[in-house]
Amino acid sequence: MMLLKDILYRVRIERVVGSTNTAIEQLAFDSRKVVAFTAFVATRGTQVDGHDFIEKAIESGARAIICETIPEQTKEGVTYVGVDDAAAALGIMAANFFDHPAKKLRLVGITGTNGKTSVATLLFRLYRALGHKCGLISTVEMRIGQRVIPSTHTTPDALRLNEILAEMVAERVTHCFMEVSSHSVVQERIAGLRFAAGVFTNITHDHLDYHGTFAEYIKAKKRFFDQLAADAFAVVNADDVNSSVMLQNCKATKRSFAVRNMADHRAKVIENQLTGLHLNIDGHDVYSRLIGEFNASNLLAVYTVAVLLGEAPLNILTALSDLQPPTGRFQIVRGPGGVLGIVDYAHTPDALRNVLSTINDVVCDGEQVITVVGCGGDRDRTKRPLMARIAVENSDQVVLTSDNPRTEDPLSIISEMREGVAPGDAKRVWVNADRREAIRQAVGMAKPGDVVLLAGKGHETYQEINGVKHPFDDAAILKETLELLHR
Repeated sequence: MMLLKDILYRVRIERVVGSTNTAIEQLAFDSRKVVAFTAFVATRGTQVDGHDFIEKAIESGARAIICETIPEQTKEGVTYVGVDDAAAALGIMAANFFDHPAKKLRLVGITGTNGKTSVATLLFRLYRALGHKCGLISTVEMRIGQRVIPSTHTTPDALRLNEILAEMVAERVTHCFMEVSSHSVVQERIAGLRFAAGVFTNITHDHLDYHGTFAEYIKAKKRFFDQLAADAFAVVNADDVNSSVMLQNCKATKRSFAVRNMADHRAKVIENQLTGLHLNIDGHDVYSRLIGEFNASNLLAVYTVAVLLGEAPLNILTALSDLQPPTGRFQIVRGPGGVLGIVDYAHTPDALRNVLSTINDVVCDGEQVITVVGCGGDRDRTKRPLMARIAVENSDQVVLTSDNPRTEDPLSIISEMREGVAPGDAKRVWVNADRREAIRQAVGMAKPGDVVLLAGKGHETYQEINGVKHPFDDAAILKETLELLHR
């Protein structure tokens, strides 16, 4: 139990009705979770406005209401706190309520369009290999040491986030590696957190359905770096033209990494094969099981962070050589007939281009690249023709199919993708809205030595159609199909 005034420490308060000496046992921003002695924070979401549920929260036992607009009629015995931004207030209050867990471990946030999951997961695995007890908050999963917690969002809400970090502190975790989405920055889910380091991987076309313009998307990423403290590190990918934007007005110590440009830490790709990468990082040779230049960049980001946090370079490089790629990130699936399957989460134009470029670098003359790709429904529509165009330009055959259509008609999504296909390339493009059948079609076209890429879903084990998540695992279905058709 805490006093409301202590939970409100550092919140920008505009007006108070009632006493802030009120005892509080719980925070909530969902009125359905309110019980006695709860402080209810009325946040404004994209679909629901918490102000509409203030009365319900009070009926359920809320003792305090934190809101942007205090109701004209107030209830006796309830404290009302007016704030300029309820979402930001929630983040700060959550940090206060859980006694600032982010300050008690080294929290590293990774942001960017592509590579967030890979860098966060590789950092987690690296630090575990170096003997640390660490935590992971990612799109795929959350981990506290060996314990796995299912993940529902790239970045959890502020309450859940601080609760998880508090659990990590209680279990003596020393480092936590966390994906920071642009949505989470704008929605103030990371408000009140103290980061030891922030990492920028890259920024390309994505999430314009939410941010509206690319400029706003960049601004959302930059806000994360604007919030870093002076004793933190800001680590950016100098191969991305927007890396300098992230560092403008940033108070943190600035460091860079790059594969192609000058930077504080550099990597050179010596060999890139389906068996892995041979790299030179800061003058040291290292071999990795990961594949592709984009993974060279991811590994270099991991190395840079570890060096800045005090690990010995040679210990880092030795551990890096043993790391496996995260699930659904250039995941190789082999069948009995010589056809190679690859599953990758590539769901943005740049990610798809990177994956296909890597595949084309390692295939031999006469070997086909066959790509199965779709685009998610109820998401950024402007990237749909770009995805199809990139797939066709970098593949011998392309099957356009469903990703997670959600509430949209799969054929309508595919129709928008086909707008990116040049008339002369149409004969190499097939349409099959049933993803399972599309996989079967692609595998059926393949000959020994060919590569079949399933792009877009990666680690996901479901397909979302009209609000229902149906079991669907690209890697499992691809393996099953390869074994059936290429015995």
